[in-house]
Amino acid sequence: MNQALFSYIAASVTAYHAIAQTKRQLIQAGYEPLYEGQTWQIKPGKAYFVTRNQSSLIAFRVPDGDFYSFLFAAAHADSPAFKIKENAELSDPHYIRLSVEKYGGMLCAPWMDRPLSIAGRVLVRCSEGIESRLIDLRQPCALIPNVAIHFNRTANDGMAYNPAVDMLPLYGMVSEKGSLRRRIAEAAFAEETDILATDLFVYNPQPGIEWNNLISAPRLDDLQCAFAALTAFLQAKPSRNFPFFCLFDNEEVGSQTKQGAAGTFLSDTLARICHALTLDTDTYQRKLAASFFVSCDNAHGVHPNHPEYKDQNHAVYPNGGVVIKYNANQRYTSDAVSAALFQLICTRAGVPFQRYANRADMPGGSTLGNIANTQVSLNTIDIGLAQFAMHSPFETAGADDTAYLVRALREFYETGIQTACDSSYILR
Repeated sequence: MNQALFSYIAASVTAYHAIAQTKRQLIQAGYEPLYEGQTWQIKPGKAYFVTRNQSSLIAFRVPDGDFYSFLFAAAHADSPAFKIKENAELSDPHYIRLSVEKYGGMLCAPWMDRPLSIAGRVLVRCSEGIESRLIDLRQPCALIPNVAIHFNRTANDGMAYNPAVDMLPLYGMVSEKGSLRRRIAEAAFAEETDILATDLFVYNPQPGIEWNNLISAPRLDDLQCAFAALTAFLQAKPSRNFPFFCLFDNEEVGSQTKQGAAGTFLSDTLARICHALTLDTDTYQRKLAASFFVSCDNAHGVHPNHPEYKDQNHAVYPNGGVVIKYNANQRYTSDAVSAALFQLICTRAGVPFQRYANRADMPGGSTLGNIANTQVSLNTIDIGLAQFAMHSPFETAGADDTAYLVRALREFYETGIQTACDSSYILR
């Protein structure tokens, strides 16, 4: 399971690549692509997917007959990284550096002294207009060097990093001037003069490793959940549900984009499905009332050197199973109803679960569950897996937990959920 996870992560170096890799797996499993700019012909018993901006994806299987409810599992495809600006090369008489800006809130220190590569998408002029092409240089071609301790004697006493000064990647000596654009053009199979615009990121190409019942890899937040949810979605047996797998972009910067969870991608997709299947508004609303949304995003495991950061009664650990996340201010959407439902599902699957909440004086981050709920309102739970060093370019989690999440989400997809009345449910 973890080797398959590492392969998925290695192929998903940006959100664009994560969507491309997910599309490949869906097509291999028999899913048919739909396009937002075309009329949808949807048939019962068939499976489909649609993408937006090449960086978000929604896949679904149409039931053969009547169904209990819509079941959604969602994760995000993006991770904190350094985005390369359009005029990329910063040159002086000796060095070429890359002009970058931070994407998302990252731990800066772990990015330093680490071989980095470049990937993303390139918009190329073609005979009929423009075409988007994914590129991945794969090999290390940049590095952010630390200042030697001899020149910064307080480096170990706390460091404030200026992203416009300290975090600029070194691309090479001045002899490399102009070579980045050439390499990008070669990777895109295009002429330099035909490159119109780019969305490129510096990323960590280090492969994942398993050690002492732990795993470490780039982008575990949130590709570990994305991989587990996709695997469960593809493995789940058909049931009297309408199952969906959602992979959104831009969670790390607030989701306020057309392809983010705050956009209309999910609501647009549901509306078009209902239209294609001639489901009237009343039927749609009745099904939605019994539906369930699982927002999957990793959680903060208790740090071995800093256990004081945990909430006393809500500490979670790697290999402890699925983490149910709570927050009174709704940064996480779990409530008594959604938590009770998912606990039953975990019990059915034989999967352990843990409960997480931040210390009251340490507000944590949020995720896409509460944001997606503003577009499609339904019962939602926030879950994840315990990990260390969230938003580092190399993160660590439990070796057993990926399989736990796959089992729990597979059981979720195979469970029929019916509503008897408000906040009362029957599990089939």
